[in-house]
Amino acid sequence: MIHLDGRSLTAAKLARIAAGEGVSLDEGALALVAENRAVVDRIVAEGRTVYGINTGFGQFATVVIPPDQLQQLQLNLIRSHAAGVGEPLPKDQTRALMAARINCLLKAHSGIRPEPIRLLAACLNQDIVPVVPCQGSVGASGDLAPLAHMALLLVGEGLAWSGGSDSASEASGSTQPTLRASGGGRQVPGGEALAAAGLFPVTLQAKEGLALINGTQLITALGNLAVERFTRLAHLADEIAALSLEALRGSRRAFDPRIHAARPHPGQLLVAEHMRALLGDSSPIAASHQDCHRVQDAYSLRCIPQVHGVTRDALAFAGAILERELNSATDNPMIFTDTQESRSGGNFHGQYPAFACDVLAIAAADLASISERRQERLVNPAYSDLPAFLTQNGGLESGFMMAHVTSAALVSEMKGLANPACVDSIPTSAGKEDHVSMGPIAARKLLRAVDALEQVLAIEARMALEGLRIVGLEPAAGLRPLVDQLAGACAPWADRVMFEEINATLRALHAHEEART
Repeated sequence: MIHLDGRSLTAAKLARIAAGEGVSLDEGALALVAENRAVVDRIVAEGRTVYGINTGFGQFATVVIPPDQLQQLQLNLIRSHAAGVGEPLPKDQTRALMAARINCLLKAHSGIRPEPIRLLAACLNQDIVPVVPCQGSVGASGDLAPLAHMALLLVGEGLAWSGGSDSASEASGSTQPTLRASGGGRQVPGGEALAAAGLFPVTLQAKEGLALINGTQLITALGNLAVERFTRLAHLADEIAALSLEALRGSRRAFDPRIHAARPHPGQLLVAEHMRALLGDSSPIAASHQDCHRVQDAYSLRCIPQVHGVTRDALAFAGAILERELNSATDNPMIFTDTQESRSGGNFHGQYPAFACDVLAIAAADLASISERRQERLVNPAYSDLPAFLTQNGGLESGFMMAHVTSAALVSEMKGLANPACVDSIPTSAGKEDHVSMGPIAARKLLRAVDALEQVLAIEARMALEGLRIVGLEPAAGLRPLVDQLAGACAPWADRVMFEEINATLRALHAHEEART
């Protein structure tokens, strides 16, 4: 069980919840939630006019709602704002969305009762997951439409997944949670899903509909899932690059610590150190070309610390933003228990997580781009001592010709995904929301970019393995665990179905990651 307290949720913990792990709620945080709720009850009892509690929303903020219609106001808000379209979010991503919203509500600035939070947690723990369309949010007043679809489940409406396994993971044979997860079975009415689990819907009270939907949790949840996976891939990218360097008989000299101490970017230092640890001082391959005529390697080998390093720095920068956002209150208005006040502000604005997601999409594209350049060197005999397309029977066999084409296609698509979403803005809500983040678009693009990066790295890994086999000498000892996993999954090359080979490589890389962690 992952303990949610509004303060300590991380990308790694969120990924575990997304993959199916349950949650527990901090009772101390719930007590603060109850105290915070009392402020809203007092405002209603005193007949004060406060935005979001007894007024309309957005352009209708000046319309005062009578006390006997406050429950209907909140229900109307949820129903009208559940305006999403497009394919449903994968079930794992929706679970992450639910957990992120629970964690935000536990900050005790939303004015909600503990009961809806407990129901949302119970749904997570019994795997009652709402159907949430992936499109329809601009990241302005938070992710209103996706969170409204989530909130419909709590009032017994909308749609939910009836249960079922992750067919995408099963089809690939993956042992890792995947960013490409499927839905989760057939869709059933939300009330039916609650009843089947022995759960009962809530009747929303004043402010509670707004409390459930006003925040950046779609952007933040998807962004943190991407960070968790991207962090793993960044480490793996170093290992695969080292594998390619050995297959291409590259030099270790560019990783001399003195070079990197003279330009001490943290990511660059980290990657250079990692490369030295993987490659050691020498290997049978390195010894075989120590007196060769080449003076220095191409940039895709020599500049691994510089290019991979800035990705590490981008992950540190953007990951910190996304984790802070995961443990932030993003409501409007915010309720302050100590002063018994409601204050309108802009914490719902998605620019912080949107910017972070766009930065990471750029980093993913660049990491894939340098991987593709190493692949070109592996398959092009003009750049190496290896046979064309890594096949000894060129002509009869095409070898890795099309694998490289696939990689090039993925990298080109990733360049499009790297175009920032957060620099766009279309004013909405009759001009009240006149600058929006487009963060949900940034987050969904990032997930696609991370998925493509994994495929590109897998293709490089498989090519590098074949290059090592052709060289016929032992690579560095630090690479032996990765080589063993790959070699166990992929036989020496003779033309066969390539997509099956790529999938086998992916499974081997997942197994290597699991063994490492």
